[in-house]
Amino acid sequence: MAALRAGAAPGTDPRLTPARPDLAAERLRGEVEAARYASPVRMRVALGVAPLRARPGAKGLASELVYGAEFEVYESAGGLAWGQAPRDGYVGYVPAEALEAANGPATHRVTAPLSHLYPGPDLKTAPLTPLPMNALLSGTVEGAWLVTRHGCAPAQHVAEAASTVPDWVDAAERFVGAPYLWGGGSALGIDCSGLVQAARWAAGFACPRDSDMQSACGTEVAQAGLRRGDLVFWKGHVGVMLDGARLLHANAHHMACAIEPLAGAIDRIAAGEYGPPTGFRRLDG
Repeated sequence: MAALRAGAAPGTDPRLTPARPDLAAERLRGEVEAARYASPVRMRVALGVAPLRARPGAKGLASELVYGAEFEVYESAGGLAWGQAPRDGYVGYVPAEALEAANGPATHRVTAPLSHLYPGPDLKTAPLTPLPMNALLSGTVEGAWLVTRHGCAPAQHVAEAASTVPDWVDAAERFVGAPYLWGGGSALGIDCSGLVQAARWAAGFACPRDSDMQSACGTEVAQAGLRRGDLVFWKGHVGVMLDGARLLHANAHHMACAIEPLAGAIDRIAAGEYGPPTGFRRLDG
């Protein structure tokens, strides 16, 4: 776990606590010390993917937010919005230009690994923005298109917002070949825990963002009894079992989301800096 950020209460995770020495969420008044407190302004992501960083100027991503995801903003300054993503609680800075006012609930979500939003119902036009899996839109289906106030998405790439896939591992398999990206959460680039989270969300399950958070979910199982959907953890890494022998994971060795024998992955990773697996977990559903 990262070191506690100044302003956070003892025992809290700064990744999940909207608190800085100068500003904290109003709901944390009396729990954390800050110079001032603010209530959130509810916004939504208006780009295909919006980077979320732990601090201004950070080179790497902490996470990503996909199109339509809500973001509760506590401060906008210097072109950045600081706040919290309510779906997984992650706190950070998002480019202010990537956000717009939230206008009602979504009606549809993207089910394809990757789609596009077009300016009109014409697939020959240049798309406005990519639409990753779990992107949220509000509109009506008219023939082959979902028509929204911002543009049109292929109707075969979306489903009703409340719908879910029956098997979250099937959703994870749809990312095979996607490039590896530290902090990524879409088919444009994804990391190990982002893969687990995106697939679990597609099936309607709650899921925390980072692998150390995910390692506290579910129940512990033995390696000898691994089955489809079980998670394998290393220090700073996670993969999902497709069956008792094959592992699916987004990893820097392949620089992609790839499938390989678990035994081979264990030997290869153990020979590097991460050592042997730290645990095996079975999730609900």
